[in-house]
Amino acid sequence: MAQDTNDDGPLDNRIVPPMGMTGPAFIEAAGNLPLRPVLPSISPGYLQKLLPSTPPAKGEPWSEIEKDMERTIMPGITHWQHPKYMAFFAASSTYPGILGEMWAAALTSANFNWICSPAVTELETIVLDWLAQILALPDIFLSKGEGGGVIQGSASEAVVTVMVAARERYVRRQLEREGVTDPDEVEDRACELRGKLVAIASAEAHSSTKKGAIIAGTRFRTIAVHRSNEYALTGDQVRAKIEELKAKGLHTYYLGVTLGSTNTCSVDDFVSIAEVVQEYPDIWIHCDAAYAGSALVLPEYQYLSKQMAFLDSFDMNMHKWLLTNFDASCLYVRKRKDLTDALSITPSYLKNDFTDSGLVTDYRDWQIPLGRRFRALKIWFVLRTWGVEGLQQHIRHHLKLADLFTGLVKGRSDIFRILTPPKFALVVLMVKPKNIQSKLPNVDEGDPRPYQDQQIPIEPDVNDEALQKANEITKEVYAQVDATKEFFLTASVVCGVYAIRVVASNPLAEEKYIRRVFDLLVEVTERVLAKK
Repeated sequence: MAQDTNDDGPLDNRIVPPMGMTGPAFIEAAGNLPLRPVLPSISPGYLQKLLPSTPPAKGEPWSEIEKDMERTIMPGITHWQHPKYMAFFAASSTYPGILGEMWAAALTSANFNWICSPAVTELETIVLDWLAQILALPDIFLSKGEGGGVIQGSASEAVVTVMVAARERYVRRQLEREGVTDPDEVEDRACELRGKLVAIASAEAHSSTKKGAIIAGTRFRTIAVHRSNEYALTGDQVRAKIEELKAKGLHTYYLGVTLGSTNTCSVDDFVSIAEVVQEYPDIWIHCDAAYAGSALVLPEYQYLSKQMAFLDSFDMNMHKWLLTNFDASCLYVRKRKDLTDALSITPSYLKNDFTDSGLVTDYRDWQIPLGRRFRALKIWFVLRTWGVEGLQQHIRHHLKLADLFTGLVKGRSDIFRILTPPKFALVVLMVKPKNIQSKLPNVDEGDPRPYQDQQIPIEPDVNDEALQKANEITKEVYAQVDATKEFFLTASVVCGVYAIRVVASNPLAEEKYIRRVFDLLVEVTERVLAKK
């Protein structure tokens, strides 16, 4: 690099380039993902043995750092974007998303209020309004009204954020009803009220709901759901739980509903829940649509969007299924004032004329952290690159792959049974032990029920011993498939049934990998059954 000089020598005698490396060196640092193994083959503590115990005294050239990246770090990486990654749910990575992250890193700023970088705040408002329109969300979630959207780090962070807002809204309303105004009495009574609050959700809700209640310092109770109702939470169940808690002197302040549960991608019964919660206006209703919310880009799923007008908040992760690099969790609220009333604290060093004018948004009041990254940039890049049509094609591609896998599994109904109707590219299956196959009804061939009822699975008619044997064999099949490290799948237990989950929803998913994972499952299953 060019150096400024004076009579005494160069003014800039730094050995390391100002940006850490040159542009060409950065470009050379890319890799070829499909050629790498999806899962690492290392043991816990491996990295401690490969790296020195003390930090480097002097800077090192990128060529040496790059060698250690391949030697030490890459062997310990699970590649979530790998085409053979079919576990949990995908974590998207695309070139526009990467470029957005690069620009955000290059412009690095904390962005806690408008004046920190006006473009950061204003672009976030715009792209989240765009996304709300793409998902056909009710107008209550658009920034032109009382609501709006904000980017959080994860769906779990969104749950904690709205749970705190829900708690404070409940307490504030009750204090107003009681007419408590003295500052000391307000604080004492608020603490008493918080000690009686309970958050509720389906037993299939994500664990972040319970964690959020712990952080918020409140109780948490789950509501059991059943196969006969496709693991959906219903309005009658919600009312029963609220009244049960009320009889114990406890007050429900938060209800979590789900669009696409982790285990089976179940969808709660929004229509019946909406009817019930009208009777309980102080309860905050939050919809966790972290993964499956992306499917709302398709017109055929937007009937669900129309059912969401009763919600106080809705959250989905673009970084799961919508082509945007982690982290990009999009939280929408009906009334942004509910967030700012709970989370806004403005010391003197954060005051400025623009904030005081009330004409700008300060997203620090919509979240728990103060600082925030320029995450809107990668969303902007992704939405402009794909457009609505491209996003729809992306989701439909994965739904077709899931249909292919479902057909393959049904073709081997002698050894497999689909546990729940496939949804949102997720297929959940179990293995049929040979000697009890007759006790496991095959609901996947020639269902005589009307079309509108076919999404409801039939309750398996098995005794405990038979189910236990099926669970043991399914678990053994999963363990052997996992041991090959060719694919990364996950298992789960759904209402006592051990099941294998297969979901291929990252951008690199292809038909050949779907066929190969099915062949592997068949090979292992037949080998395990032969030994029984």
